[in-house]
Amino acid sequence: MSAAESSDTSIPLIGLLLTTRPEIGGSFQYSLTILEAFASLPLGSYRLLVAYSDPLWEPYLSRYSVATVRINFGLLSRVGTFCWREAGLPMQWLRKITALVLPAARIMGRQQGKLWIYPSQDGWSYQLDLPALVAVHDLMHRYERRFPEVSVWGLWRERERHYRNICSWSKGTLVDSQLGQEQLHESYGIGKDKIHILPFIAPDYILSTVKVAGFDTRYNLPKKFIFYPAQFWTHKNHLRLIKALAVVRKDCPDARIVLAGSKKNAYPEAKREIDRLGLTDSVHIFGYVPNDDIVELYRRARAMMMPTFFGPTNIPPLEAMALGCPIAVSNVYGMPEQVGDAALLFDPESVEEIADCMRRLWLDDKLCSELIKKGLARVSAKGAEQFNERFRRIVAYIVIQSNENEDLSASIRSNLKSTYKY
Repeated sequence: MSAAESSDTSIPLIGLLLTTRPEIGGSFQYSLTILEAFASLPLGSYRLLVAYSDPLWEPYLSRYSVATVRINFGLLSRVGTFCWREAGLPMQWLRKITALVLPAARIMGRQQGKLWIYPSQDGWSYQLDLPALVAVHDLMHRYERRFPEVSVWGLWRERERHYRNICSWSKGTLVDSQLGQEQLHESYGIGKDKIHILPFIAPDYILSTVKVAGFDTRYNLPKKFIFYPAQFWTHKNHLRLIKALAVVRKDCPDARIVLAGSKKNAYPEAKREIDRLGLTDSVHIFGYVPNDDIVELYRRARAMMMPTFFGPTNIPPLEAMALGCPIAVSNVYGMPEQVGDAALLFDPESVEEIADCMRRLWLDDKLCSELIKKGLARVSAKGAEQFNERFRRIVAYIVIQSNENEDLSASIRSNLKSTYKY
C-alpha cells in the first residue's frame, strides 16, 4: 500500500518511523513490537503511515494493512546534522532547515501527521519539525558511566545531548518501567505526564511454530547448554559468565554455554578469557543469529542466563519465558520486578553467585520445571493484547492533549477521549 492511498485528511494521521536493523539487537525487537501495536490502532480514528529507511522492513510491513513509504535520509544529511549538533547551533533552526531541504523530511511533513512515533529513539525525532512520541530505552550513560560504550570518545556528552533534545522537543516519551519513568524525570526534569510507561513484551515472532529449515546444519550445538543472546558489549558481562562456567565445570564437567551476538566490541576480551581458562570446547559462539534461529536456540537451551549490568529491564528474559526456557538474571534496576518469582537472581559483580545459579539450573530438573511454569504464566498475563491496548491509550491521550485547539472532528475527538484514560 502506498502513501498516496492514505488521503482522507479529515481523519488524523499517525506515523511510525522505522530506521533500525536486525543486528542492532533489542532496538530492532522493540521496533517489531511497536509495529504490531501501531497496526492495531483503530482505522476509524486514524490514518496510519509507516516510513522506513531500509528494504529489510518490507517483508515485515507486508503483514499489515497500513500505508508505507520508503525514505532515505542519506549520509550527507546525517553528517550535516551531526556537525550542527556538535557546533551547538540552535535546534529550532535545524528543524526549520531540515523541513525545507531534506527530501525525507518533506515526504513525512506533507502528510500533516498529528503524531510521529520513533521506537528507536532516533535523533530525527527532534531534528524534524514534527510532533513526536519517542521511546527512551535506557539512561545507563548516567547510571553506569563506568562502561566505555556509553562514556568514551565523547559518547557520554553525545548521549546526554541526545536525550535532553528528546525531552525538550517531544510530545511524549515511552519508557519500559516505573523506574524508567523516575530516571527520566530526575535526569531531565520532564513532567511525568509526558513519560508513558509501556513495559516490554516478547516480540510476536518469538512464538512462531514454523520449523527452522537447515538449523542443525548451521549450528553444531551441544545436547545441553546455557544460552546467552547478547552483543559483546562490556556491560553485557560475558567475562564473569565465562569465569562462572570455569567454576561450575569443577563439579559439572559437561557444562556448556552458547553465546549469540555480533563478534565485535568486547569480543576479543571474551575470546582471550575463554582461551586462558581452557574453555574452547565448552563455549560455543555463533555471532549474529537471525530471529528464526534465536527462537530455536531458546527452545533447545537448558536455560538462559543474563548477567547484564544495564536496565531498567530487558527483552531476552521475556523471550525466554515465552518459550518455556528457565532463566537467571541480574538483580539490578527493574529486572527483579520484571521477572518476579519466575527467575533466579544474582549479583552480576559476583562470579560465585552467577556460578551458583548456573549450577542449580544445570542440575535441578524440578527447579527448571517450576521456573518454566511461572515464566509462562507471567508472560501470558502481560502479552501483546495488553501491550497494544496500553499503546492505543497512550497515542489517543497524546493526540487529544496535543491538538486541543485543532480541528479534530467531534466524533473522532469523542472516540479518542473515551479511549485515552489509562
